[in-house]
Amino acid sequence: MGKAVSHKRIRTRRAFGVGDKLSVKVYKAMKRDIIRGVHATGEPLTEKELAKRYKASRTPVREAALRLQEDRLLRIVPHRGYFVSPITLQELTDIYEYRAAVECAAAELAARKATDSELLEKLIQLSETSYQTDSIESYMEFIEADTIFHVGIARLSRNQMLIRAVSEARCQMERIMYAAIDIHYFGEGADP
Repeated sequence: MGKAVSHKRIRTRRAFGVGDKLSVKVYKAMKRDIIRGVHATGEPLTEKELAKRYKASRTPVREAALRLQEDRLLRIVPHRGYFVSPITLQELTDIYEYRAAVECAAAELAARKATDSELLEKLIQLSETSYQTDSIESYMEFIEADTIFHVGIARLSRNQMLIRAVSEARCQMERIMYAAIDIHYFGEGADP
């Protein structure tokens, strides 16, 4: 006779959705700032400073930092703080190779499975987005449109794993593209 084991759902703040919303807001704001270069690579960040900046307590900052570490955007060093992860030349190569693989797979599936005509029309419009090489604002708008375009193709594939993979790859690409602004390099062409 085997004992029946009862699996009770453990209730946490997340189960109630209370702290979750603030940590998600902090996560999104920190992620945006890391991608856009507000926090420099290698810059030490403390929970206290981040809590003040993002108007939250340390717990949502800590939760956001853990997610950002999973995204490979932040490195957590115990007793020293958080550090924005650098992008090495090898990682740059890896990102481009990974991106090519997942985006090609997404495009192939999208070509076979796409049924969202509204999204398809939006992507056609986005594909015509360009930028002026002498305008940082124009280039930033292009980066946003470029990301929406590539993630949109993945969405047309109707494959959640590919959507996530393309979104993660685009996160790293945006970091590279925003970093290019600092050296006044806006790419060789404006094709999404």
